[in-house]
Amino acid sequence: MTVLREAAWSSARAAARLVAKRLDSELVPVGDLDGRVIAEDCHALCQLPSFASSAMDGWALAGPGPWEIVGDVAAGHPWDEHLTPGTAVRIATGGVVPEGASHVLRWERATVEGGQVHGDPGPGTDIRPAGEECEVGDLIAAAGTEVGPALSGFLAATGHDAVPVVRKPRVALILLGDELLTSGVPEHGRVRDSLGPQLPGWVQRTGAEVIVRHQVADELDALVSILREATVEADLIITTGGTAEGPRDHMHAAIETVGGQLVVDRVAVRPGHPMLLAALADGDRTVPLVGLPGNPHSAVVGFVTLAVPAIDVLLGRSPAPALTAVAGEELRAPAGHTRLIAGTVRDGVFELSPYGGSAMLRGLAQSSGFAVVPEGVTARRATVEWLPLP
Repeated sequence: MTVLREAAWSSARAAARLVAKRLDSELVPVGDLDGRVIAEDCHALCQLPSFASSAMDGWALAGPGPWEIVGDVAAGHPWDEHLTPGTAVRIATGGVVPEGASHVLRWERATVEGGQVHGDPGPGTDIRPAGEECEVGDLIAAAGTEVGPALSGFLAATGHDAVPVVRKPRVALILLGDELLTSGVPEHGRVRDSLGPQLPGWVQRTGAEVIVRHQVADELDALVSILREATVEADLIITTGGTAEGPRDHMHAAIETVGGQLVVDRVAVRPGHPMLLAALADGDRTVPLVGLPGNPHSAVVGFVTLAVPAIDVLLGRSPAPALTAVAGEELRAPAGHTRLIAGTVRDGVFELSPYGGSAMLRGLAQSSGFAVVPEGVTARRATVEWLPLP
């Protein structure tokens, strides 16, 4: 496999999709589907409605009126007789329309006198015909569809108790750095770890789950040991720090030591340039490794660049459609590089956030995504690609 060095941003994202492979599926009850990704096409097991039903509370009528009242139809308790002309039964919304009925007269349009119903049904019948919404075998959800609450309900309505969904990717986080402090106020050259608290949230928002989190000293042997362990446990490994070429940066050497294959070595993007992508082997299984830079803002750029596309493939989910916005001011990117600028889109206009340095989180914390700015100058009011955060 050819290593992409100083890869174009779009090429790096494409490479991440090639390294990953869709995971196997599991059967999940319809009540627990929210946010899960359908693994196989799901078809209706029944027609909807499965019977002709009343769209309103009122009276089911047969023939011309006035109509003699002969009974009641409650939801779930069908009238088991043929309704003869000139008769009516009281019916609730969702009730089975009796055979012989031609209209439902809405309650508010009816007058009852001496055991008879009077009124004009008006236009339409207020009867929902059987199969109006779907027929048996209709495609309800294609493989790769992410389920929301309404789709969960629709799957249940069409007869499904459980459906196959792609298993959630298991993610191992490996946080590198002797200088990282996990609690208290940082001092004496130490810095608080800000990626450990936020990366699990980003991972969860993509539909994956963090199964283990390791904090590792900047030592090659320690990193190699953790990588070997994580390769067995996880479907995706995400590391922070150690991807550059400093004296304490061991990620490249560790990947080589465990027999991994480097796929992307640096991306021509700012911030986030020293990110990397590798493929590690666990038997006949390939485990993608996404190496994020240690600077917090750069790490999030690396996450949306490499980790999100890989997770999409692991879940069998199609890439999100490209979005655009209007640049609220002139935007610039250095020669030969894409620049991801944190900000927010309001009324279709991109507004960049302050404090956008690679080590800063203040601006990112106020942002909802990135403007993807190609090299050179993007003029104010020009169209720019918009990449929402997960």
